[in-house]
Amino acid sequence: MAKRSVKQRYAVIGAGWAGCAAAMELARAGHAVSVFEAARTLGGRARRVERENTVLDNGQHILLGAYTETLRLIKLTGQDPAELILTLPLQMRYPANSGGMDFIAPRLPAPLHLAWALLRAKGLVRADKLALMRFSTAMRTMGWQLYNDCTVSELLQRFDQTDRLNRLMWHPLCLAALNTPPERASARVFLNVLRDSLGASRRRASDMLIPKADLSSVLPDAAARYVEQHGGAVRTGAKVAALHALADGRWRLDDGGEDGAQYDGVIVATSSVQAASLLQGLQDARLDDAIDRMQAFTPEAISTCYLQYDASVHLDLPFYALVDTPQLQHWGQFVFDRGQLDASQAGLLAVVISASGYAAEQGHGPLAQAIAAQLAQVLQRPELAQPVWTQLITEKRATFACTPDLLRPGNASGMPGLLLAGDYTANEDRTQDYPATIEAAVRSGVAAARVVTTGKTAKQT
Repeated sequence: MAKRSVKQRYAVIGAGWAGCAAAMELARAGHAVSVFEAARTLGGRARRVERENTVLDNGQHILLGAYTETLRLIKLTGQDPAELILTLPLQMRYPANSGGMDFIAPRLPAPLHLAWALLRAKGLVRADKLALMRFSTAMRTMGWQLYNDCTVSELLQRFDQTDRLNRLMWHPLCLAALNTPPERASARVFLNVLRDSLGASRRRASDMLIPKADLSSVLPDAAARYVEQHGGAVRTGAKVAALHALADGRWRLDDGGEDGAQYDGVIVATSSVQAASLLQGLQDARLDDAIDRMQAFTPEAISTCYLQYDASVHLDLPFYALVDTPQLQHWGQFVFDRGQLDASQAGLLAVVISASGYAAEQGHGPLAQAIAAQLAQVLQRPELAQPVWTQLITEKRATFACTPDLLRPGNASGMPGLLLAGDYTANEDRTQDYPATIEAAVRSGVAAARVVTTGKTAKQT
């Protein structure tokens, strides 16, 4: 189908990062866009919340320099990423004397920065460093591609990675990137992330980006302003209950409004659970494959524990990796000093637990107490055992379990003019699939917008 040159009217359901990206791309192309968001706050599963009279996020995030589409859209809104995000070189740094390692990449051209970091790394013995060198060399030779998928654990075993290297580097990276334990996680998808970060030709691609502003402010709020400045509309508290395919190829939504608006195309950018429900309501066999794939996902949780201390409390670094040992009630995997990101949050620490289903079963109070005790022990600071207040936020369906050879729907739903966008969708080239990250959501939203306006797949545009 030829690219349309006339202005069209499109609806985007959901104002998470995928929906915001799709709406921006449609508005940028000159189309009329209406965004419908059921919640009052934009951002979906990466948004701000308010607890204890403090603006927090529903989860502490780390982005990567390889998140090129996310950074592009932030700039497109007129914002400066440097004002919103703290950029740090690739690192995996544990508190001193905690049984970890100290690995930090200097600002040298790729791949020299990794070689130098490995040479200077503390806490790794010669066998660990040689194993990491072998793995990196082998993956570069393979182009960071794995055509026969397996688990991350199986891949690491195949390339003789040491137990210490697995425990201190590969396992925490896998959990952080895929939110799936290595013994169940897709090695192919893990390598896609490593390819675009560790294996990238640009050193900056491996940088670690930590939001200084709340997540809704980083892109979603600015995306809404961008859409409205380009003649579109963003409605919060507007839940779409049903979709209706009209005889002339257009669409109508049941959203509680009375305007009876009709749209040339619809992008469903909700969670996979909500998207499957909307598609089922259409009762069209062409949607069965996409629905089946979405309903087959297994959810994975992420928990973030915020601990407020006296404003004088701070860490020596913006964040540390932590050795998680559930047998010792050590659940935390990373700890962030929010005061180094936002001066108004002095004394606030955020501890992240990926794939946190089992940890969350401990209960909010006991889990928060265990995390405070863990910080006091590993940082050798007894005062951290007694925070002023704690707030535990668990997103039970933060991501899907990113398992080997997982069948994920693409942007095309099966019906013309009806597209899917979200971090759960598959790339046109399935060997390039990303895990459920902010960048995956943004890429999916951009791709869906291009498909619905041109009729071509993202690979063809």
